[in-house]
Formats: sequence, structure tokens, C-alpha cells
Amino acid sequence: MKKYFFLLFLALALVLAGCSESEKLDTTSDKIEQNENNADNQDDEETKVENRKTVELTSGEDKKAGTAVLEQVDKSVQISLKVEGMEPGKHGVHFHETGKCEAPDFESAGAHFNPEDSKHGMDNDNGPHAGDLPNIEVAEDGTGELEYTADNVSLLTDEDNSLMDEDGSALVIHEKEDDGKTDPSGESGNRIACGALE
Repeated sequence: MKKYFFLLFLALALVLAGCSESEKLDTTSDKIEQNENNADNQDDEETKVENRKTVELTSGEDKKAGTAVLEQVDKSVQISLKVEGMEPGKHGVHFHETGKCEAPDFESAGAHFNPEDSKHGMDNDNGPHAGDLPNIEVAEDGTGELEYTADNVSLLTDEDNSLMDEDGSALVIHEKEDDGKTDPSGESGNRIACGALE
């Protein structure tokens, strides 16, 4: 009889030990899965940040001049630009090679973003610069909008035409209309607004 109880006790102890070990394995497995999900979510957030940029533009008088939202979509960058407080008419818009906007003239932004050493202008047979964009038209109330998909630039840091290289880049608005063909900036005049991409 004692032998029977001993065997029963031993069997019960083994079953309990097995359950406990199984629970530990389940808990460990859950933790590993949770950590993997957290890592995936963090990667997704970093990708979203890399794929989308908001650029605040200021005028030469250091006043707000507008906002641009840039979003990487496949191999292109979608641009949504809204401006305010500007002179009515058409204004040249370009990406420049350095992410530095020092007022009042914004010369710190460097030349047009042009990694392929092309000529300026969308109407130039040897162009355009990668950073050339269409003109923005500003209404009588000083506001304007531009929606455009740029195929020659990228927000991804590992691309040759990346706006996000070591020194960044800048979105610049000029005082006059870009004629689309004349080097170096389409006779679009002085730089009147700038926003850095860093």
C-alpha cells in the first residue's frame, strides 16, 4: 500500500513539474514574440519617419512662409507645399544641396540639388537638375499651393539622389518665376523662403 501511494505521489509530482515547465516555456515564448513585435513596430516607426518629412519654411525676415510635407512613395517623393505672406504671381521652387537656411539671403543652402550634374530646367534638353520643381502660383491674398510628384529625388538615405545625405538639403522659393531652361536657376531671382531637410 505504501508503495502504491509512493508511486502515485511520484506520478503527481512529475505531472506538476511538467506543467510548471510548460508554463515557463509558454511564458518565455510569449516574451520572445512580444519582443519581436516591439522590434517590428519600432522598425515600422523608423521607416515612417524616414519616408515622411515636414519642412517649415521661413522668409528672409524670419517669419513663417509655409509648410511642405514630403512623402516617399515607391521611387518618387510626393510634395505638398502651402505658402503664405508672399507676393502674388509665380515663384520658382527648388531643392538646394545643403540643409542650412541662414536668413536673409539663404545662400547657405548652396546650389540646386544636382547630383547628376545636369543643366537647369524642366524644358532644357540637357536637364533638369534633380532638385528642379514646378513654379508655385501665389494668389492675391499671398497664399499658394503646389502638389507635385518628384521622380528625381529620394528621402531614403541609401539612395544616390537622396535629399537626406550627410549635410541634408533645403527647399527654397525664389522671388520670380523659373523660366524652366536658363542656368543656373531659371532667372528666378533672389531666394525669399527656405526650409531645411535634416
